[in-house]
Amino acid sequence: MLQANWGDTLFTLQKGDITQVETQAVVNAANSRLAGGGGVDGAIHRAAGPELMAECREIGGCPTGQAVITGAGCMKALKVIHTVGPIYRGSPKDAELLADCYVNSLERARENGLATVAFPSISTGAYGYPLDQAALVALSAVRDYLMAHAGVFKEIKMVLFDQTALDAYQRALDEL
Repeated sequence: MLQANWGDTLFTLQKGDITQVETQAVVNAANSRLAGGGGVDGAIHRAAGPELMAECREIGGCPTGQAVITGAGCMKALKVIHTVGPIYRGSPKDAELLADCYVNSLERARENGLATVAFPSISTGAYGYPLDQAALVALSAVRDYLMAHAGVFKEIKMVLFDQTALDAYQRALDEL
């Protein structure tokens, strides 16, 4: 596990299964319909059970870059924060929308008094965002938010699926 302190918040990078992490909130890399899917989205929906899908249906959807919060069903976490990352097109708008995913997810956690949050790597699977670029955007957005909101969070975790992703995020952390 790799870590840094940003403000008074512990920030960690780790490889693992985000559905099994000890945290108050898990961030889901969702689709705009909040309908479940592949990758981390499918894993979270499977781990949480049918209650999560029922709550997502009630919400109805979420625009790219925004975030909504639900219960976590059968998962260890208390809440799931669903955010919709951009489909990568190579536009400067992509980075802005991706940063918004992290910032708006942290806002939902703050509004709900959640002090520990676990993030996946958003948009780097089926949405095609290059891992090294996504890692820099993600870590910059999270660091800047934490530095501006001292005393809000105890720990923020990036829980990465494999060694390739962990290595990319480590390089990004070293660059910051």
